[in-house]
Parts: sequence; C-alpha cells; structure tokens
Amino acid sequence: MTTTTAYADALNLAGTDLGATEWLEITQDRVNVFAAAVDDHQWIHVDPERAANGPFGGAIAHGFLSLSLATHFWTELFELQGVTTKVNYGLDKVRFITPVKVGARVRMTAIIAEVTEVPGGYQFVVDQVIEVEGGSKPALVARGIYRFYA
Repeated sequence: MTTTTAYADALNLAGTDLGATEWLEITQDRVNVFAAAVDDHQWIHVDPERAANGPFGGAIAHGFLSLSLATHFWTELFELQGVTTKVNYGLDKVRFITPVKVGARVRMTAIIAEVTEVPGGYQFVVDQVIEVEGGSKPALVARGIYRFYA
C-alpha cells in the first residue's frame, strides 16, 4: 500500500513505518538481463545447471540486482504529492545478508528515519530491508537517501 503525503507535511514523516511492498519473483530472465546490463556473467548467476552444484544450490541474483529493486519498491511504498523531481541521492550503508535464489520472491519494508530540508526540497533517509519470502534472514539491509524537489 502506498503512503501518499502532501509536500507541506514532509517534515512530519520521520519515524513513519511504510510497511511492506507486494512480493516480486526473481526470474532467471531478470537475472540474465541484469547480467547483460552490468556485464557480470558469473556462472552463479547465469548458468542454472552449473549453479545447481555450486555453493548456493542454484542460480542466485546479483546482490546489486536485489539492491536496484529498492527504487521500484520505494515508489510502491511512498509518494510525495506536489514534487517535480525525485532523485536517488545515495546510500549510507548496504549489507548483503542472504543470497536470493532464482525463483524466490522478495519484497521491501521501509521506515523513514529522517527528513531534512535541502535547497529546493526535502531529503529522506530511509531504512530499507529487502526480505526473501520464507527466509529467516533478509536478503539485504540498506539506508537509502532520496531527494524530492518542488
């Protein structure tokens, strides 16, 4: 469910738990397209037959593929009305905790940790966790930084 807030109310959002996104399946096709985009064709990602006998028991998504989904998930969780530009400003901390096997489903939970004014807009610091369905540990944890300009 998307939390929608007016631009004027942005500074009041620190501490807001945005909940969880819908689940998204990590397919071999998605992994292959990502591998082609970043020129990382390591067999643990793109060779399911070889990966079946590898350290993870099957092909896994690139860690950075899982991380890149934070942008998709963030837009599913949050919308600030009245902005003209939205920017991924960076990351303060990222940890890849558990590999994501091809065929697994992932989702993100997020909590807005901080909101500050920046010239022309607001900066949001967001604690994000990408979970693997049925897993005991998350795929990754990250502190994302986003800027919204009016």
